Amino acid sequence: EAFLAFTYDTSLRRAVALAGPGGVDVESSSERLQRLPFSVREGLGREDARRLAQAMAPYPDCTPNPTLLLDLASLFLRLDALLLEVNPLALTADGSWQILDVHLELDDDAAFRHPDRPHAPAGERPAADSFEGRAAAIDAADHRGVAGRLVPFDGDLGLLIGGGGASLTLFDAVLDRGLRPANYCEIGGNPSVWKVCELTKLILSQPGVTRLAVMMNVVSNTRADLVARGVIKGILELNMDPAQTVVAFRIPGSYENEARLLLQAYGITPLGREVSLDEVVAQIPLAP
Repeated sequence: EAFLAFTYDTSLRRAVALAGPGGVDVESSSERLQRLPFSVREGLGREDARRLAQAMAPYPDCTPNPTLLLDLASLFLRLDALLLEVNPLALTADGSWQILDVHLELDDDAAFRHPDRPHAPAGERPAADSFEGRAAAIDAADHRGVAGRLVPFDGDLGLLIGGGGASLTLFDAVLDRGLRPANYCEIGGNPSVWKVCELTKLILSQPGVTRLAVMMNVVSNTRADLVARGVIKGILELNMDPAQTVVAFRIPGSYENEARLLLQAYGITPLGREVSLDEVVAQIPLAP
């Protein structure tokens, strides 16, 4: 499995390509990723594409075709995307490379350049009192961190998930396990305690939702202790028991030791980076 992504580096004010070994734990091996800034006007160069392909190769003679990387870089720029992430790009038994999962985030501010792109007209946007509308209001009320793309489902398991494009992977794993998610969401960028608290209350306020799983990839830009404080605060404000409500908590990375002590004080056993995301999901009990 290999990883390939195109996004923007705000400090450099340039597009950047990242490539290397893939899989659900890609952030834990981020030091192995090849990182190459490139011009949005000139696009990704062929020599840079070759270097990225070599970084993705599990064996010296099994590099993906650099033309594929050039095409994806061109697509990223042409669509005015904020993120185009392929994880994994898999090497199959017959020696071919196959794209198995893609995360694409488009820049809403560039929608005027794409009149043919489907979008929700103003009259079709979520109502302010809907689940999506209330989630958007929470996100907009505090600039710290990202807590967006909340979509309701009819399950009993609330989800606070995110981390380097892991939300979709986690959501798929939850479905494969036979669990019934109550929502989809993406959190990251170090959301405040208040924002996490309000999102926790919103998710647990849905009918029939009694459990919450908090799962992220290895993170460096989100404080695990702030997420833990927000989750516990939200649960307590709903007069619920944190130990009975949180069925999984895995946010390895920044301030994870502080988060561990806080969670343990409320009877929650946190999981660390030694437990993979798939293993975390496998430990969540099915609803009776």
